[in-house]
Amino acid sequence: MSSETIGFALLLLGVLLLVAKLVRVKWRLAQRLFLPGSIIGGGIALLLGPDVFGRIAAAFGTDRFTEGGLFGTEIQQVWSTLPGLLISVVFAGLFLGRRMPKAREAGRMAGPQIAFGLTLSSGQYVFGLLLALAVLTPVFGLPPLTGALIEIGFEGGHGTAGGLGETFAEFGFAEGQDLALGMATIGLLMGIVLGIVLINWGVRRGHATELRADAAPSVAERMGLVERENRRSAATLTVHPSSIEPLTLHFGVLALAIIIGQLLLWGLQLLENALWVDTIEIFGYVPLFPLAMLGGILLQVVINRFDRTQIIDRLMIERIQGFALDMLIIAAMGTLSLDVIAHNIVPFLLLATVGIAWSLGAFLLLAPRMLPDYWFERGIGDFGQSMGVTATGLILMRIADPELRTPAYPAFGYKQLVLEPFFGGGLVTAAAIPLIVQFGPVPLLVVMAVVFLLALLSGMLYFGRRGAPADTEAEASR
Repeated sequence: MSSETIGFALLLLGVLLLVAKLVRVKWRLAQRLFLPGSIIGGGIALLLGPDVFGRIAAAFGTDRFTEGGLFGTEIQQVWSTLPGLLISVVFAGLFLGRRMPKAREAGRMAGPQIAFGLTLSSGQYVFGLLLALAVLTPVFGLPPLTGALIEIGFEGGHGTAGGLGETFAEFGFAEGQDLALGMATIGLLMGIVLGIVLINWGVRRGHATELRADAAPSVAERMGLVERENRRSAATLTVHPSSIEPLTLHFGVLALAIIIGQLLLWGLQLLENALWVDTIEIFGYVPLFPLAMLGGILLQVVINRFDRTQIIDRLMIERIQGFALDMLIIAAMGTLSLDVIAHNIVPFLLLATVGIAWSLGAFLLLAPRMLPDYWFERGIGDFGQSMGVTATGLILMRIADPELRTPAYPAFGYKQLVLEPFFGGGLVTAAAIPLIVQFGPVPLLVVMAVVFLLALLSGMLYFGRRGAPADTEAEASR
């Protein structure tokens, strides 16, 4: 594959993202659903791929586009490799530029949020594995690891699903990546749609404390634009460009975090090979991105210890992460195999239905009992994240709490610091597939059931019966 092909494949993704933005500006339905440009662009790439455009062309008598669609097989090959690379960039920057809070500070505000978020995440494994044991494996002949697809696709999202492609392939179930990407797409769309419905319901029933019944996003917000008077800097210059371009500096920091993650992964693999590989092998199948996240955490600890000038700008890191995630999503969706989903349509729909029902039921039935204050605003963020990505939860929280008057945002952020290293693409997500394959689904089901019950009971019997902390009430009343 030539360097020109690789470069042109990247340029095509950029053009598709621009087209997607124009679609968002002009298409009312996309505005109502707050569809991200990467999802729209990925849908366009999918329609122009071999499973749609290729088949339409074949119906008109030409098989020129059967293998690669409008873009060709080489472009598709480049795109298929991007998710596994870009997801490490996204995860490496999750904690860079953030102040690492003290455990007591985070626990006081985010304890209930952690319990609810952990209940959602572990519940996706419990119900997914039960579905696999009861139906998917005995009836449809699918491997038991399909029980992990709800958490991988819903909580993990497109990035995690794309990043685990090699792991699925190594265990002889390459179709798992396509199913996981399909789950991520369904979860993201339904998360936004149901989230908007729930917000309207919450306003009418009086559960939303900050949102008025007549409140509505502005036209610019629906189009994904920022009004001129509300625009702010996307990042801050922390070094002079004459010495080094600030974007270059932050990319270098991300690169260092990923390299630290790679060294950690190699070290764990060597340790595993020396001590217990004959009994169990996990790190041989764990992808790089969860270790890249740990590399970012370790690097941030060092930065906090020695950097007195605050040279790392969090907004700059977020811009790089956002670019990587947009490119990742559109590339992953553009190479999604609809054939795989079509051949497994009933199991796919069963997984999606169970995942949606669990997230919806948890929000309606458990959030009011586990979150002692502002349960609607705090719960809607976790609901959105449990079906899509973090951005989905943030969008729904911003709609429900437009002036940021509730403690939903800081509690959500602290919860991320605790749960992100493990679920939604963290170590548990990465290790789940090799654990299921090597030990079967029952041990993981038992462990996740224990975690589920502990999180549920702590939320309902302890956090849910506590009132709001005094500092939280003061914060929310400002």
